[in-house]
Amino acid sequence: RRSGQYTMNHDHSKKIPDGASFDRSGSQDSLDELSMDDYWKELENIHETRGNNHEERVALVVKEPDEGELEEEWLKEAGLSNLFGESSVDSLESMVFLSTLTRTQTAAVEKRVETVTQTMRKKNKQHQIPDVRDIFRLQNDSKGKVCDGSESSAVRTSENKNETHDGMTGPKFSLGTDEQKSLPEDMPSSDTDINLEISFAEQAANLKDSSVGKMCKGGGGDTLLPNFRVPKDKTGTTKIGDLAPQDMKKVYSLALIELTALYDILGTEFKQQKAVKIKTKDSGLFGVPLALLLEQDQKKVPGTKIPLIFQKLIAQIEETTLETEGLLRIPGVATRVKGLCQELEAKFYEGTFNWENVKQHDAASLLKLFIRELPQPLLTVQYLRAFQDVQNLPTRKQQLQALNLLVILLPEANRDTLKVLLEFLQRVIDHRDKNKMTLKNVAMVMAPNLFTFHGFGSKTIEQSEFVMAAGTANVMRFLIQYQKLLWTIPKFIVNQVRKQNTENQRKEKKDKAMKKLLKKMAYDREKHDKQEKTPNDTDVPEGVIRVQAPHLSKVSMAIQLTEELKAGDIVARFLSQKSGNVQTLKKEEVFLYEIGGNIGERCLDDDTYMKDLYQLNPNAEWVIKHKQS
Repeated sequence: RRSGQYTMNHDHSKKIPDGASFDRSGSQDSLDELSMDDYWKELENIHETRGNNHEERVALVVKEPDEGELEEEWLKEAGLSNLFGESSVDSLESMVFLSTLTRTQTAAVEKRVETVTQTMRKKNKQHQIPDVRDIFRLQNDSKGKVCDGSESSAVRTSENKNETHDGMTGPKFSLGTDEQKSLPEDMPSSDTDINLEISFAEQAANLKDSSVGKMCKGGGGDTLLPNFRVPKDKTGTTKIGDLAPQDMKKVYSLALIELTALYDILGTEFKQQKAVKIKTKDSGLFGVPLALLLEQDQKKVPGTKIPLIFQKLIAQIEETTLETEGLLRIPGVATRVKGLCQELEAKFYEGTFNWENVKQHDAASLLKLFIRELPQPLLTVQYLRAFQDVQNLPTRKQQLQALNLLVILLPEANRDTLKVLLEFLQRVIDHRDKNKMTLKNVAMVMAPNLFTFHGFGSKTIEQSEFVMAAGTANVMRFLIQYQKLLWTIPKFIVNQVRKQNTENQRKEKKDKAMKKLLKKMAYDREKHDKQEKTPNDTDVPEGVIRVQAPHLSKVSMAIQLTEELKAGDIVARFLSQKSGNVQTLKKEEVFLYEIGGNIGERCLDDDTYMKDLYQLNPNAEWVIKHKQS
């Protein structure tokens, strides 16, 4: 496909069509009731601004991949590059990783390995190419087998519905394959309940099996979005940012495989784009790569995760009042915005820029300009098309599930900046009675700024442009409306991470024991074991956990677990102590962490039921500390 398909036509002489008159019947969620006028006017403003900008931007080339290249790239992204090529060895870690996949995830991996293998055979590479069946046979023979993924046909059958995970010790992790009977699809609340315990692709496969042809489009002309909710999980909700980096890496791989599996089941093509590197500015504010801008900003404000200019523009808009009618919709004066832009470039970092003269609509235009001028889109070249394609998925719930996984896949800098933007947009919408900017209006105005990317020099046919306009406005509505939900890591993915960690630890222990034996260090090992056992065995009786706060207090607390005890209660109990630096702390500053056992580190939400979590991870340590911002 040509890159032109993913964006608007940016021929400056082009007349923007009259929003109300065209036929939008092809769009995913009929927007007949929504006036598209705001969208086209915004696009017109964008063209006008660009017309005044004499420095023409270099178009970003999206490379058309060779056969098998996409799949090879995909396997690398998923951390499975050692399944093919010269490094093709039955790496233990990959085997453990594969053993934790659901059937639909396994089928997605198999499909890509098969394509790469065939391509390599065609190219007649010298090194030995493993047969895809051997890879998965190895995986199924491995001791910690979770689910039988050896046949892709298993994806569509429901015979294995009640299969159990064999070879599993310790707490039970539901990864979706053996839990399908608990799918709440037939329950009255199921339309708005988002099930995070079962793989999304498994839910889609199950839905396909049980209701062929019943998968309705995303709600027809109904422009009100459903009130989706996540039923409370006793072991706590995991948000992006709650896990340690080594576990987030695993989450990323699993999210990529899960998203691909979901698109496979739903018959939608999932293609990541690849940008050819282009020369970009290496300093300044506008048109600077996000990562570079943050590097620059962290020298001024250590630890900052959002570009300083972005934060300042939002603060500037809010300082006036969010009740201004037409906020974000009414553009600033183009020539004035251009002048401010140049002045900011010269004076922002020196601190000599005079913000008092900046009018609110100009600040809003500068904020949108900042987003548009990024050398690569905020939603990334890699995933911009996937974000757009969300509109083609059959149900709203599946659209939401796909967006959840896509948010997880974004680089940290992009995700953090997007979050701050969406939170700001929600605050604008909260004042809709005064500013007349409803969710629909804000989505219409912001969609062209996030989804029409100047880098792709495009020539699209008008009809697909209308369909895409309506579709991206819808995706924008979803991003704003469900932002809290989208920053949640699904429980089934966290459980897969726990399972991988458990298996890796088991294997490491085995290896260590073998090495010790070989070195004839039995005596040392015995001594070591004794030392290790002493504190736990003597200190902590059954049903009691020891909570520490090394940075805040010398005292550790032994806490009796009860059915109702929550993480927030433990933090509150700790803060009522009068020792160390405790009295100066506020409740929102510190959190209880689950550390070790089958997870690297996880920040617990206050409503986590401790007894349930203890049963899931009995070997964890419990520590109260500040959240890493």
